[in-house]
Amino acid sequence: MNPVQPTTTAERPRPGERIMAAINRDPRTAPHGTRNDALLAAGLAAVAVCLGLFGDAGRRPDALGWALLLGAHVPLVWRRRRPLLVLAAMVALIMPYHAMDNNHFAPTPAAYVALYTIAVTSRPLRTILTGVIVVTFATSVMLTVNTHQAVELLRVSGWIIDVLFFGVDVRYYRQYVASIVERAERAERTREEEARRRVAEERLRIARDLHDLLAHSITLIGVQTSVAAHVLAADPGRLDRAAVAEALDDIAETCRTARGELRTTLEVLREGAPEARGPLPALHGVADLAQTARLAGAKVELSVRADHVPPAVGAAAYRIVQEALTNAVRHAGPEPAVGVDLRTEDGALRLSVTDDGTGAAPGTGAGFGLVGMRERARSVGGTLDAGPRSGGGFEVTAVLPLEGGR
Repeated sequence: MNPVQPTTTAERPRPGERIMAAINRDPRTAPHGTRNDALLAAGLAAVAVCLGLFGDAGRRPDALGWALLLGAHVPLVWRRRRPLLVLAAMVALIMPYHAMDNNHFAPTPAAYVALYTIAVTSRPLRTILTGVIVVTFATSVMLTVNTHQAVELLRVSGWIIDVLFFGVDVRYYRQYVASIVERAERAERTREEEARRRVAEERLRIARDLHDLLAHSITLIGVQTSVAAHVLAADPGRLDRAAVAEALDDIAETCRTARGELRTTLEVLREGAPEARGPLPALHGVADLAQTARLAGAKVELSVRADHVPPAVGAAAYRIVQEALTNAVRHAGPEPAVGVDLRTEDGALRLSVTDDGTGAAPGTGAGFGLVGMRERARSVGGTLDAGPRSGGGFEVTAVLPLEGGR
């Protein structure tokens, strides 16, 4: 027995919602417009027949009058596409109908619909000119037929003005609704673009953090492991247990530090994790970086002359120094002399990391270290330069405006 698959169907809009949608929608873009107008023309023709039969028995149309009356309703089928031509065609048929003194009220509903269509689809100036022309022309024709009817037409011409102004009001209302909908859609697109931008920035930030953390930690672990291996292989008969234990302790400490930072970084990726990212690394942690590099064999001279640095600037400087020390330990050769200098000057934090090593071998510098450092500097509005020094070695310099992290 096959299990019954649940089916989902879109909920149909309520009648009130469909009516409001039809009112708010531009009639020229409505679906099934020609079919609906054909039904409207048929309904108005039926109303006109009833008015012609029962409205005024003394002016009941003859065969030609009925033909003109019913023919005047046919152009309404295309009222959305060509409203002016439809009105012109109706006037061309209705004027002879009135000239024969038939029932003058029977074609009125259809004429009002044609005038409303012009008002709701055309500019206000065109609508006003059309109304003036229609009233003037109709009054002129009625004067040739019956003066009393012409005066009566002028008396009820207020209904024509009402219909035209109602159409203009509806047109402005639809334009207002369309502008609101457009602003809402534009705001939604803006929110989506902003969300995508923030996601991209967050991914880039996490990628930088992971690169800095893993590259630094793995490099130090590799160096410390090499030290332990060298101690074990140098003289197995006179094993320096203290040196081996110290190297292993350094490896364990590096692993613990890396695990803590990695956990803080990965918490951002967990669903439902709080937005807080934990404390940002700052300049006070640069001393620990220097000490870690010393344990890896580098001779680091550290100078920090900076106070009251914004957190974002301090974090960027910390990561730049971390990556620069990692590159020095990795590429500058055994026991490189590294100088780290940080100072505030002229409203900016200036840092430099120099070494006297030989630098990376050709073809081995295709990583993301330099790219990440430049991105760190740009994130706070700063600049970074990196390259070989004229006297040998490698140098990384950065200028980080203190306003960039506020």
